[in-house]
Amino acid sequence: MLGHCSQQWFIYIFMTFLIILIGLVLVFDFINGFHDSANSIATVVSTKVLSPFAAVALAATFNFVAFLVFPLRVASTIGKGIINPDIVTLELIAAAVSAAIIWNLLTWYKGLPSSSSHTLVGGLVGAAVAGNGFGVVIYSGVLKIVLFIVIAPLLGMIMSYIISVIVLSIVKNHSPSGVDKHFRRLQLLSASAFSLGHGGNDAQKSMGIIWVALLAVGKVTKDSDPALWIVLSCHAAIALGTLFGGWRIVKTMGQKITKLKPFEGFCAETAGALTLFGATHFGIPVSTTHTITGSIMGAGAIKGISAVKWGVTTKIFWAWALTIPVSAFIGAGIYYILSAIL
Repeated sequence: MLGHCSQQWFIYIFMTFLIILIGLVLVFDFINGFHDSANSIATVVSTKVLSPFAAVALAATFNFVAFLVFPLRVASTIGKGIINPDIVTLELIAAAVSAAIIWNLLTWYKGLPSSSSHTLVGGLVGAAVAGNGFGVVIYSGVLKIVLFIVIAPLLGMIMSYIISVIVLSIVKNHSPSGVDKHFRRLQLLSASAFSLGHGGNDAQKSMGIIWVALLAVGKVTKDSDPALWIVLSCHAAIALGTLFGGWRIVKTMGQKITKLKPFEGFCAETAGALTLFGATHFGIPVSTTHTITGSIMGAGAIKGISAVKWGVTTKIFWAWALTIPVSAFIGAGIYYILSAIL
């Protein structure tokens, strides 16, 4: 009888920890939206097309409805393509997500647009290596993500520059006031498209984490997809985070890199959206931060290299380079602490 009660008590504690962990992942998802809202709204706010509140409301709406558009390939990559899912434990997930939250909040406080995606990857890898050694890391998946630290902003920059050249050639005979008027309207479409891509790629990262946590406790199988409640809760969390907005980073993204006009904002957002659509289609968890930063630089460079404030971008690049290793270090440290306690 005593043994049965002990077993029931253990199951109760175990399931409580699982529920707390799912809540922690949703907190990360909220902070992801809060941290990355600048990516979606910086250009449309800085060009004064929308007020800050209207911009975040628009972005949050498209963050949420993204589940209707994109397949869950990014969630699969996060759940199965970074570390061996067979070794995942709840304390490993807790360590990884805690590391991601800590780094996100630190970079938000400093006003640096770092990657929520990469901090989660770093936390996962660090916690997994701390618990099981380097053999559990799926290096092909990690390498693909690391390569897109360079590819995503570069692709965004090139596409934005090309789109800007095309747009300028189309409107060269029109008055500046007429161009500004039309692109203020078009920027509503480009901002919505980028927010759709942001929600489609970033919300799926949290879905993958919840799915692998449920796999660790035998609640799902390896062949299953995230349930609808996981999909909806993750999209709702990132949309709410976006609605609250990370205003410190808006200034960096929308004003400090380069000064934007509505047509430049349209070009940057369109290039960023196309990059995110492609990455999400192929299941690549890219950084929306990296993507829109490169796109803004491409739009700014059309006015000349000096139009981009490269001193500011150097600080951003350092934040990008440090995100995965620092998050891995934090994740490993938290994993050791949790393992000692649990």
